[in-house]
Amino acid sequence: MDGSIGSLTRRKFLVTGMTASGGLAVGISALPRLAGAATVSATPWDDDGTAANELDAWIAIDPDDSVLIRYQRSEMGQGSMTALIMCVAEELQCDWSKVRTEYASANRSIREHNVYGDQASVGSRTVRESHLLMQRIGANARERLIQAAAARWQVPTGECAAANSVVTHQPSGKQLRFGELVGDAAKLKLNHEPAIKEPPQYTLIGQPTKRVDVPLKVNGTAIYGIDIKVPGMLFAAIESCPVPTGKLASVDESPVQGMRGVVKVVKLPDAVAVVADRYWRAKQALAKLEPEWSTGALATTDSAQFSSTYRAVVETPGAVARNNGDTGQAIAGAATKLDAVYEVPYLAHATMEPLNATAYWQADRLDIWVGTQMANNTLKGLAGILKLKPEQVHVHNAFLGGGFGRRGGIDEGLQAAFVSRAVGKPVKLVWSREQDMRHDRYRPMAVIKLQAGLDAGGKPVALFARTAVGSLFRGMGLGKMVKNGVEPMAIDALATNPYDIANQRIEVHLKDTHIPVSFWRSVGASQNAFFLESFIDEMAHAAGKDPVAFRRAMLGHRPDWMKVLDTLAEKSNWGTPMAPGKGRGIGITECFGSVVGCVAEIDLTPQGKLKVERVVYAIDCGHAVNPLTVAEQLEGGTIFGLTAALFGKISVKNGAIEQGNFDSYQMVRLAQAPRTEVHLALTGGKKWGGVGEPGTAPIAPAVANAIFAVTGKRIRRLPLMDQDLTTRTASL
Repeated sequence: MDGSIGSLTRRKFLVTGMTASGGLAVGISALPRLAGAATVSATPWDDDGTAANELDAWIAIDPDDSVLIRYQRSEMGQGSMTALIMCVAEELQCDWSKVRTEYASANRSIREHNVYGDQASVGSRTVRESHLLMQRIGANARERLIQAAAARWQVPTGECAAANSVVTHQPSGKQLRFGELVGDAAKLKLNHEPAIKEPPQYTLIGQPTKRVDVPLKVNGTAIYGIDIKVPGMLFAAIESCPVPTGKLASVDESPVQGMRGVVKVVKLPDAVAVVADRYWRAKQALAKLEPEWSTGALATTDSAQFSSTYRAVVETPGAVARNNGDTGQAIAGAATKLDAVYEVPYLAHATMEPLNATAYWQADRLDIWVGTQMANNTLKGLAGILKLKPEQVHVHNAFLGGGFGRRGGIDEGLQAAFVSRAVGKPVKLVWSREQDMRHDRYRPMAVIKLQAGLDAGGKPVALFARTAVGSLFRGMGLGKMVKNGVEPMAIDALATNPYDIANQRIEVHLKDTHIPVSFWRSVGASQNAFFLESFIDEMAHAAGKDPVAFRRAMLGHRPDWMKVLDTLAEKSNWGTPMAPGKGRGIGITECFGSVVGCVAEIDLTPQGKLKVERVVYAIDCGHAVNPLTVAEQLEGGTIFGLTAALFGKISVKNGAIEQGNFDSYQMVRLAQAPRTEVHLALTGGKKWGGVGEPGTAPIAPAVANAIFAVTGKRIRRLPLMDQDLTTRTASL
């Protein structure tokens, strides 16, 4: 490279590996034949999101029949980059071994009237919302290739069929390859959209298929945002005001003047950044600064105050999210009454790759290299705040080293853009682990008051819940989406529960503090499944009934829930005796269109040492595009959710976040990871549920209920590391 950014070409920016076609697209191999190189994260300046030999904006086919299928969302390990191109390939009838994929360009989508639609990977909605679109794209492309072949042979299209990247004239046996037809097919438009396959006709969908991104991640050639290299770029380290919503008052720059490699100190409204020729030099210089912050009264707040406030709030009436029957009267007349208060803390996303972005802001354009879960929203968000036209912002998406909801915003991109403008050069801004941990947008803390009534036979007659939790919509500036004091995430898996209890009343307080909150893997179900499934277990114990049988008696009208419950009972050997100190617990919920449950087996010593030994999952997501990915996501959800249950806690002192790294915000380590089994309990039909989010939700109640099975102690407050598990005592 000659150091001139404008002279870069896409080919010059390829990192490693060989492409199958020598085509313009940056590919990720489809197995079994590895053919890919780098990812589109390394898109150079002159790239416009197009490729040679395009059939349309979604598909390009090179002369050697290699097929590029664009992926319009983001890949952060959830496997949907493979699943969606499987949906296209299912209908296209191409040779899977010659398929490549790349990120669809958010910039091209802007130019071409939103051609790629929703580009967000959030809420387990990639497959749920895009599988039909992808199948239709594949079917449309296949039919145009068939029409092109039929026109060349001057035969009826009905006599032609496509398979394995070849169109065959069935009466004569004549054949043309896709690579020979793409030019003609690209000129055609269909009069009507062809029908797509029904599930019984699938040949690729439903088959366990190795993910296309894994080889690159194993051999180190995958490009994450933190890997980006742009000629002439500088590096920036940043420190934000320790108290969220606080501002930078002043900073003395003299301690870093003359330091080797330091270029500039950049002041932002709530942060200070140091720019240098190397990141380490920038970070070392930043550590020498002693910024003065303006925080006001918020610097007197702490977690104990928040907890006290929330616990007081749930004793007052809230907005009504569900009201069936007369819950108050039913509880008053019940033979057995239950009353409990549960609480969970703020949680960080703690992605393995801390937030980072590389930006170059020139007079007429802004280029951002970043791993984002929402490429088109990132583009539009930056354009709006920076007062640029959307077409002036070029977002070059990369692989994400973990997202879990954190990489849906523009925090890091916005900072990088301002720093780049200040120095007039491209700048890679990297958040330190401490910056990342202390300036997250957290899973909200929540407190809930629960009450229930059982009749003389132990049947539930009433359920009351009143929760206090931070508003995600308001935190995102979308307060107008809160309806009558209720937002869907706050009462998900709570007001939406399917249990056959005649009288139910669910209330909510959207209670905010100055701590910013946002989506966190499994969102509302992450706390509400713990609350409700733990309390259902309390009800089962009060009724003197087995927890599985107790649930089954309330779910006869829901065959999908029953299938998951029955699968769990069978595969976990529910009801069989366990040795002293060992126990089982269950949790089941519905999350992002899927019913998911797990049984946790634990070993708990008299000294309170807990080991989760085995976790058995069952899920009904309706259909599984790639069963291998479903299993991987539930396994990952186990670790993510178990980490939160065992250790997860973000606490506040003097208005600031206390935790700064993995020494104080622990993760489940390999030796602590349980054996995990995943079983599909699919009911098919029209259901296409998510799998990335749901696995996190049921693990906490399953473990807590298992602890009760061993000790008789109810866990009503997380994380477990803060609880005394050594004695058999009254409920916490």
